[in-house]
Amino acid sequence: MTITEIATELKTLKSVLIFSHNRPDGDTLGSATALRLALKKLGVRADIVCFSDIPDKLKYLSGVEFISKEPLKDFKYSAYVSVDCSTEGMFSDLYSIYEKSPLTINIDHHVSNTMYAKLNYVENTASCCEIIYSLILALGVEIDSDIADCLLTGIVTDTGAFCHSNVTDNTLYVASMLKKSGADLHKIIKLNFKNQTKQRSDLYASVISKMRYRLDGKVGILVITKSDIESAGAVDNMTEGFIDYPLTVDTVEVAISLLETSKNRYKISLRSKGKVNVNEIASLYGGGGHILASGAVLNGHLEDIIDKLCFNVEQRL
Repeated sequence: MTITEIATELKTLKSVLIFSHNRPDGDTLGSATALRLALKKLGVRADIVCFSDIPDKLKYLSGVEFISKEPLKDFKYSAYVSVDCSTEGMFSDLYSIYEKSPLTINIDHHVSNTMYAKLNYVENTASCCEIIYSLILALGVEIDSDIADCLLTGIVTDTGAFCHSNVTDNTLYVASMLKKSGADLHKIIKLNFKNQTKQRSDLYASVISKMRYRLDGKVGILVITKSDIESAGAVDNMTEGFIDYPLTVDTVEVAISLLETSKNRYKISLRSKGKVNVNEIASLYGGGGHILASGAVLNGHLEDIIDKLCFNVEQRL
């Protein structure tokens, strides 16, 4: 499928339900809210579902207050569209609903995408919002300041405010066009990177103070337990961005974050400076993402999981 073909298909629909992934970030929510606003301009009913709560720092996105945790039971949508969801597992319990639609459309930027929909458009870009930008142009919709804010949020958050190696000339071009359309870059960076609650600050300090090293300092490991979160009065989604800290250490090649979600169950985040393809490691456990940034969910005892992941890294160093 081409982006033009996806746009042509969307313009024939009367209603669309957009799916964001579990534990939503700025890219999935920016993509979903921007696409919703664009479709509404075309007279297409567009709603958004997300299994998890919306992070407070992203509640400035236009229309985010209308996101629900499950589809309306008495309404039949023409199609279901997923954004920034590389695998079926990223939907959490909502995938069983998604796959029942007669028309599913998958728009994503992860190299690990499993092409689970009837129509798939996957492009290896810095953010899914770059793709949604092209899609909205193909729809013939003018990008106003609200749409621009949504799209620039995804680009800014998935590139670490343009600091990650995934930034391309196209990334900067799209960002400049969105700024020209009225996006508030200063607000987006401030709310996502320079503004946090005391609870998150306390949790961050606690987690970083217990950072571990393995393989002669080549691996930096963060463990975030439910007890840590409760003690700080924080919530799970406040841990976004913690994984970036170990990579600031000069010896570290791979960063690993383990977030306890329930007894003997951990959400794993992996980051690499370039020597290790962490998507390969995540894929071993049913996860995925990008070559330098991937994730998975693992079950087992904490120390066993750490040993297993470090062995996987060692094999690739």
